Amino acid sequence: MDRAHSLERLSQENFDICIIGAGASGAGVALDAILRGYKVALIDSGDFCGQTSSKSTKLIHGGVRYLEQAFKNFDFGQLKQVKHGLRERKYLYSNARYITKKLGIITPVFSALEGFYYFMGLKLYGFFALKDHFPSARWLTRKEMLTESPNITSKAHSGVLYYDGQLDDARYVMALVKTAYREGLAAANYCRLTGFDKDSTGKLSAARVEDVLSGETFTIKSKRFINCTGPFSDAVRLMANPAEERRIVPSKGVHVMVPRKYFEGDKALLIPKTSDGRLIFVIPFRWKVMIGTTDTPYKGGSEEPRLEKEEAEYLLETAKPYLNEVPDISEVKAGFGGVRPLLLARRRSEENTKSLLRDHEVETDEESGLISLLGGKWTTYRLMAQDTMDVVDSLFGKKNACRTHDYKLVGNDAETEQPVEYEDLYWQRLLSYYGCQTPEVLALDGGKEEKLHPAQPYLSAEVVFACRYEMAQTIRDFMARRVRWEILDWSSCREAVEKVGEIMAAELRWTDTRKEREINEYQKLLKDLIDNV
Repeated sequence: MDRAHSLERLSQENFDICIIGAGASGAGVALDAILRGYKVALIDSGDFCGQTSSKSTKLIHGGVRYLEQAFKNFDFGQLKQVKHGLRERKYLYSNARYITKKLGIITPVFSALEGFYYFMGLKLYGFFALKDHFPSARWLTRKEMLTESPNITSKAHSGVLYYDGQLDDARYVMALVKTAYREGLAAANYCRLTGFDKDSTGKLSAARVEDVLSGETFTIKSKRFINCTGPFSDAVRLMANPAEERRIVPSKGVHVMVPRKYFEGDKALLIPKTSDGRLIFVIPFRWKVMIGTTDTPYKGGSEEPRLEKEEAEYLLETAKPYLNEVPDISEVKAGFGGVRPLLLARRRSEENTKSLLRDHEVETDEESGLISLLGGKWTTYRLMAQDTMDVVDSLFGKKNACRTHDYKLVGNDAETEQPVEYEDLYWQRLLSYYGCQTPEVLALDGGKEEKLHPAQPYLSAEVVFACRYEMAQTIRDFMARRVRWEILDWSSCREAVEKVGEIMAAELRWTDTRKEREINEYQKLLKDLIDNV
């Protein structure tokens, strides 16, 4: 993807649709819109998938907690979410098979009665999924449970095994953007919306934008504007129409990464009982184990949420009754915090973020014409995009068919199953990042496969690929989102910053001043993250 070419298009061409926000929902809307025949622009004030969408629990799921709440509280809005999520699960899984996989999840129980309760609930969960080829729930004996996952406490009576999906969220969004770009999308990261121009009727006619990297300003002319900025949606809504009421309640969730030795095997663990009423997952992700998530009101505004020491301690303490051994806080290798865009019904209280729906709403402001996609969750991104584009179609007086149900993403175009001769994790990782584009990555350094760090699997060629074909513009773009190094191991990530900076400087023609600033700022960020925990 060529950022300079996209910036030229954005400033000079007229578009049918301009999408603000390039997370899962924005990228999903962009692909749906381009496949319906519209001329589409996509911008983000930061990197693609730079905020909420890259900070998820990496699960493709209907939501076990929503199912329980639906029947406990007779809240069938929650049941609708479960059905939406389980229906969408198969589309996410099949459209980018190299980024996704089926994941077995074990819920330990401490009595036969408790086991029966969860077994029946998870059987019902599977029933709502219909025929999507995910295995059905099973009630495991203690011996079977410990065979599947030996690090679960032997004090448990038994366990219930069910299946959901897993994805690498930032890589999935990148596949969406690359696919839409291939089909004609004009997309650019680091383009900050600063305001709107309106026509004589008060409707939005152009977006005023600042290129964050160069400081230059320009306008994007479009017939329709779609707000897909997640937890920041209200700021855009109020920019378009200051009379609008606030609709988003931000909720903070954090995850910690710990060494794999504390939870071996390929299954995940669901902790169903916590002090704050949430579900906690212990999930193998890459070569680490991820524990999360929390759910607390977030008052930090636009400031990026970070993992705090007390939050890490809470997660480790919560996992303790369910595992043979839990690491000390000093063994937390990395972590991350994100903000969920929980949707506030008009004139509804916002005291308890856990009670707010994660379902979505497509809102059209009659005064400005702004369309806002509000709320939602990762698993239903495609449905959210479809609903949004159905509204847009009606506004244009059209009725185009949605084509995203089974539209394969870039990287999934050819056979990407792991070759027999490459069964090691090194090759598996490359395939799970790039799919059938893996040979293109390896060809960039002539097959030398030079590593960026002696103890980590990342390659110099991946930095080049990220700059040339995935619009990486900063060191953090590469470390945090293109290869996920930042969320796995802060210390080794920090040790490779200078080498990554050298390669990016050569690829992007940075001045020495820009290169030093990039290296120093990212080094400082990593140090702050480490010191915070």
